Amino acid sequence: MIYKREVASRDAALEVGKKMVAAAITAPKGCGHDNVEAVMLDGEEMMELAKVCREIGEETGVDFFVRDAHTIELSHCIVLIGANNNPILLDGCGLCGLENCSNTKAAGANCAFNIVDLGIAIGSAVGVAADNRIDNRVLFSGGVAALKMGGIFSDNVNVCFAIPLSTYSKNIFYDREADDSLLNKGL
Repeated sequence: MIYKREVASRDAALEVGKKMVAAAITAPKGCGHDNVEAVMLDGEEMMELAKVCREIGEETGVDFFVRDAHTIELSHCIVLIGANNNPILLDGCGLCGLENCSNTKAAGANCAFNIVDLGIAIGSAVGVAADNRIDNRVLFSGGVAALKMGGIFSDNVNVCFAIPLSTYSKNIFYDREADDSLLNKGL
């Protein structure tokens, strides 16, 4: 069988996306508490995410949401990594800025351990992409859109970032002017 460039590179991105989910889940966690969730989207679900991202940009006037929605549409898949808001109940910590974990939970604030774990998970995931030479970019906007969409993570996830993947000859996540020529070629 012959695997042409477009098929082989898309399949490679999908396989790497799955490995990124595994890397995020297996990344080290503070005090051994696992409050990280990770998923991968492609196809219709990814296009719905792009649509929500664009809508947020149009409603708020924040242009980078619209720009990022375009690059999500051009991507082969997108990895979403989020953190559950579960304080780890470490007495005397205060790293979140509040006196104790009970106050953190009552205030709806984020446990610093959960957010640090999220960052480590994201770093592990993008490391997999880099090791496999798959273009990617961590997007705040895609994470906000995923949370607004709902139904992707458990209800307790309140911070999320998105990592779209592509394998075009030019990295679509940098020098990002809207380039519809890739869409018109079906890439």
